[in-house]
Amino acid sequence: MHTFFIAPTGFGVGLTSISLGLIRALQQAGLRVGFYKPVAQLHPGDHGPERSSELVARTHGLCAPAPLPLSEVEHMLGDGELDELLEKVVSQFQQVAADKDVVIVEGMVPTRQASYAARVNFHLARSLDAEIILVSAPEQESLTELADRIEIQAQMFGGPKDPKVLGVILNKVRHADGPEAFIQELREHSSLLKNDDFRLLGCIPWQEALNAPRTRDVADLLHAEVLNAGDYEQRRVHRIVLCARAVPNSVHLLKPGVLVVTPGDRDDIILAASLAAMNGVPLAGLLLCSDFPPDPRIMELCRGALASGLPVLTVATGSYETATNLNRMNKEIPIDDRERAERVTEFVAGQVDLPWLRSRCGTPRELRLSPPAFRYQLVQRAQAANKRIVLPEGSEPRTVQAAAICQARGIARCVLLAKPEDVQAVAKALAIELPAGLEILDPDVIRGRYVEPMVELRKGKGLNAPMATAQLEDTVVLGTMMLALDEVDGLVSGAIHTTANTIRPALQLIKTAPGYNLVSSVFFMLLPEQVLVYGDCAVNPDPNAEELAEIALQSAASAQAFGVLPRVAMISYSTGDSGTGAEVEKVREATRIARERNPQLAIDGPLQYDAAAIASVGQQKAPNSPVAGRATVFVFPDLNTGNTTYKAVQRSAECISVGPMLQGLRKPVNDLSRGALVDDIVFTIALTAIQADSTH
Repeated sequence: MHTFFIAPTGFGVGLTSISLGLIRALQQAGLRVGFYKPVAQLHPGDHGPERSSELVARTHGLCAPAPLPLSEVEHMLGDGELDELLEKVVSQFQQVAADKDVVIVEGMVPTRQASYAARVNFHLARSLDAEIILVSAPEQESLTELADRIEIQAQMFGGPKDPKVLGVILNKVRHADGPEAFIQELREHSSLLKNDDFRLLGCIPWQEALNAPRTRDVADLLHAEVLNAGDYEQRRVHRIVLCARAVPNSVHLLKPGVLVVTPGDRDDIILAASLAAMNGVPLAGLLLCSDFPPDPRIMELCRGALASGLPVLTVATGSYETATNLNRMNKEIPIDDRERAERVTEFVAGQVDLPWLRSRCGTPRELRLSPPAFRYQLVQRAQAANKRIVLPEGSEPRTVQAAAICQARGIARCVLLAKPEDVQAVAKALAIELPAGLEILDPDVIRGRYVEPMVELRKGKGLNAPMATAQLEDTVVLGTMMLALDEVDGLVSGAIHTTANTIRPALQLIKTAPGYNLVSSVFFMLLPEQVLVYGDCAVNPDPNAEELAEIALQSAASAQAFGVLPRVAMISYSTGDSGTGAEVEKVREATRIARERNPQLAIDGPLQYDAAAIASVGQQKAPNSPVAGRATVFVFPDLNTGNTTYKAVQRSAECISVGPMLQGLRKPVNDLSRGALVDDIVFTIALTAIQADSTH
């Protein structure tokens, strides 16, 4: 599925018209097209629904979720909730994208009130993994200024060299010698358009007829009193003429599509316009201003013209103010003007570079999983899994809050191991509403029934009943026994316990999964543009080559399970054959073993981090590598390197990390960082639910 993000370079570029035309063009190419407008920007006088979405629905039959209200977006941005905003957008986008070949996403328009629009558009495009098409319209500016404006906007999305920045569509192009001459001149002033990295994807000439509102639209926008509706639903205003001169000097202006504006006491102009109408001239209408009601006797003489369909409107404003109001009138297509929307749609569709866009949609490309998309998929898949997850730290405040959220949103059926009164006290202190169905089990009440099963599980280790009873005082051990007996589907702990406290009972009671000999961990690193997988950063201090190979295979499987295409980089302090030493040899041998165990896996090592992560460095240091510069899974040689790197990236890049997620166990047990936030716990519960679903 392909996504095109349509971003304006300024106000008034005709963004909706371009969206309408692109949808039609791609539909004509046989593609299943979707449309999505993330943020509603209502024009003055609009009361909803949002104009672009409604026009697309009425013109193309494509229905999408209602865009987020601008007030809600501004409130979230003001509260620093950009990530939450992007998650909402991804959630709505996924509804649109189902069963589609391509989705057109229309960005925000910068206005005096929404000067932040460009920044929001950048984040929206990256979160949706979209390719960017800029839309610009020449204003009263030189070609150099226009070229500079386009280049500035391109740079905001990563620059013309970024493969996601495709090019620009120029709209409302006026040139005496036609659009081809305009394009030629613009190319001479724009370095962007002189190569194929940034394409001119369309040049839409100005067409006055396409911007002609119905006479009824003028009446609505000016709040005019309608003296005679006539054909005001069908007639269109192609030109506005303010008649202040004598009739002989005004007659030549009375042509089809003209809206005649004159004071209500200018009986001569009213009669002249009526005569023109009776002679078959389809004037757009007669607009009487200055709060002078027309003489009833004159209107009686004009009865024939009124019967022929001449619309007559009246406003209280004077000639100058009326003319000013008409000039400032909103030129956007009204949502119920299907005729105009269809004409604009067909015209724009015929002017875009459809063959190139069609080939672009057909070009196989790897979808990068953006952080909001990753989080959205976590929640969706967890909700579908409907698993029961035990939380041994049942009265820990963050855990209580996370459990309430997961229960309310259907992410998991949570079980808190704690005394009910302790949980209630925490909920009251933090004003947390505990949802119905949230289980709270008192460890003192249930502990006894797990003693005998635990003795049975550990009989080979000499465990007796008093020893089991003592160990079950630890709620992590108690929760792990519930998991071992399949009473729950997964366990999440670590907010106040160490990693060892969480893992040791699992190793003793759950054991490793078939085919694995050790337990390791991964973090999902939610970088601004994509999700990467880091392993092992939490469990194994100094794995040998065999163990490191197993960590790589486990990490690749985890990446695949959560939608990240695995390309595994085995990290070291040297790349390829450039370095020697025991540590490098360990990584080299681990890579060989992993390849041998899974020949289809894209894996390479040893690779330095920059060679694995940055395309230009990878091309220079390992030009023939299937992974260098494009790695999605980073396997570190030891815990010291892995933990240090994950913390450095997390803090320096302000990156959200989800995990550690334990891998290699027969049933899912996951550890939390003791500094985990409530959201971290929520997503770890979701991870655990998905793991439980995939292991059954």
